[in-house]
Amino acid sequence: MRNHTVVTEYILLGIPETEGLETVLFSLFSSLYLCTVLGNMLILLAIISSSRLHTPMYFFLANLSVFDLGFSSTTAPKMLSYLSGLSQGISFQGCATQLFFYHFLGCTECFLYTVMAYDRFVAICFPLRYMVIMNHRVCTILATGTWMGGCIHAIILTSLTFQLSYCGSNKVSYYFCDIPAILPLACGDTSLAQRVGFTNVGLLSLICFFLILVSYTRIGIAISKIRSAEGRKRAFSTCSAHVTAILCAYGPVIIIYLQPNPSALLGAIIQILNNHVTPMLNPLIYSLRNQDVKSALRNAFPKRSFTLRKN
Repeated sequence: MRNHTVVTEYILLGIPETEGLETVLFSLFSSLYLCTVLGNMLILLAIISSSRLHTPMYFFLANLSVFDLGFSSTTAPKMLSYLSGLSQGISFQGCATQLFFYHFLGCTECFLYTVMAYDRFVAICFPLRYMVIMNHRVCTILATGTWMGGCIHAIILTSLTFQLSYCGSNKVSYYFCDIPAILPLACGDTSLAQRVGFTNVGLLSLICFFLILVSYTRIGIAISKIRSAEGRKRAFSTCSAHVTAILCAYGPVIIIYLQPNPSALLGAIIQILNNHVTPMLNPLIYSLRNQDVKSALRNAFPKRSFTLRKN
């Protein structure tokens, strides 16, 4: 029998083909992360502080902001740590935790975008019954279901990945712990984990995307039947931000997990867009054309600035 050293720590090798660019990447990703945290905190502040925004649509938008904060924080702090010159090591437990939260929040994102599409479908197609259908109880059940569904999904993938024995190399050829980067380091048979991971991630993304497509097809038909141009414009404006966010979020997921052999650099770039750029863009997407959010932020800050001037 051969002697095996059980892996207790992994070494994250970072983004492929970026040697010597650590300082540039640190400046870039620290700026992205700061903008993500600031933007999503402002969205949460606007929704919490304004009673006008206590509606189902903004309830789910607040959930999305919490998701964006958590999703970017899953990988960004460790990446910024080793880009600044600190240790590239991550413990076995830390790697498992990172993988769990990455897939937990990633799956929650798919479910949450689907629920938000359903919310817009009800608002456009059944405007008079909107508040009856999307009542407080229904919104709470839908939001809880998205988070619980993501948690179950992540538990399955994490347990399948880390029940395998890891006794060889501990060098992860990526900038965070994800299934495609971890499984090649396992000593045992990884076929089950690969099949379940591919099926769960790919199939869930496609099912959610299909449901969103159905919702927006029905929305498009309903908008086309609105006679006034002003009514069509108002209905379209309520959906345009969500459609833009979906395009930013779903594209990278589908390309990463459904390509048979994506290049390492292309895969990293696409995943960076999903992990760090999309969470930063969501506050901009949902606030730039949204007068209610702008008004809530204006009402939240001038009072404080006036108080400071007075003191």
